[in-house]
Amino acid sequence: MNLNFPLLKPIRIFLFPVSFIYGLVIHIRNWCFDKKIIPSTSFNLPIICVGNLAVGGTGKSPMVEYLIRLLKNDFEIAVLSRGYKRRTRGYTLANETSTALDIGDEPMQFHIKFSDVPIAVGEERVVAIPQLLHEWPATKAIILDDALQHRSINAGLNILLTDFNNLFTRDWFLPTGNLRDAKKSYKRSDIIVVTKCKPGLTSNEKLKIIKEIAPLPKQEVFFSTIQYGTVYHIINKRTYVINEKTEVLLVTAIANPEQIKKYLTGRSGAFYELSYSDHRIFIIDDLKEMMRKFSQIKTNDKIILTTEKDAVRLVKFQQELAQLPFYVLPIEPAFLFDEENKFNNLVKSFIANFKNNQKTDASEKNKK
Repeated sequence: MNLNFPLLKPIRIFLFPVSFIYGLVIHIRNWCFDKKIIPSTSFNLPIICVGNLAVGGTGKSPMVEYLIRLLKNDFEIAVLSRGYKRRTRGYTLANETSTALDIGDEPMQFHIKFSDVPIAVGEERVVAIPQLLHEWPATKAIILDDALQHRSINAGLNILLTDFNNLFTRDWFLPTGNLRDAKKSYKRSDIIVVTKCKPGLTSNEKLKIIKEIAPLPKQEVFFSTIQYGTVYHIINKRTYVINEKTEVLLVTAIANPEQIKKYLTGRSGAFYELSYSDHRIFIIDDLKEMMRKFSQIKTNDKIILTTEKDAVRLVKFQQELAQLPFYVLPIEPAFLFDEENKFNNLVKSFIANFKNNQKTDASEKNKK
């Protein structure tokens, strides 16, 4: 369900009592972790956790991909995700026969783009990490995808993402709002990235947001925008340039397609939207609906466009898609205010200095 759909918001207000109970449960859970009533596990290697406090698209997958590109040539890294909406259970390591049904759409996307990096899934990350290290003992660092709220693991570096258009500071608990964790949980993060910012964000706007977030002295706040790559065909990978005459049927099954719609506005002649529930497992009837909608567009200069995450769940219709102008729009984050190197250095330094920091922390504990 797209929780940002405007018509749902008035209905969600009436669910405030449910939100209050949900929030109470979350506070009790966090208190139990803080007091060590519920234990957390630490591992003897650098673990980077990427997550958010809200449901919906804050750009976790593009950030994970950014980190993979940043680190994979300097460190032996692996990625561990939950594998949302897959049809398997337990620990699974991606291989050449894996599909989105086996490991989930986002891990499958990572596996396709970074076949040289171990990509694993597992609901119980405490159990999955030892299994991953057993299969890939050379692993020097692990990226945990969407795990900030899963406190069973103590990650050494927590990266919190929050959408510029819906900052966690202005949100409320599910189902009235989008928060799945308490606002004050932001204090557990080391790096906060405000994602999906407008490219022309001013320094004054930046400072106002930093003041609103109120970061702790140990926290760094960064700002990023979405950068779109070259459109390519879903099957044959042929590239395509959208122009002012192109009419686009936008097919999405993601939490929040608003940024893509903004991208198409002004770049295409017109676009039409066919939206499905987040992480939808497409069936042949969905494809037929897409083809029917596409045939109704009365121009020769037309394409169907989808996201990379949706594409991994559509490629099973390879024979049908090969005959269609069906294209994919890749995205990646771009840091604002020339702070990309600062972010990169923080992440790389965390891994490079992990052993020394462990020794320092152990020495300080012994003194106490």
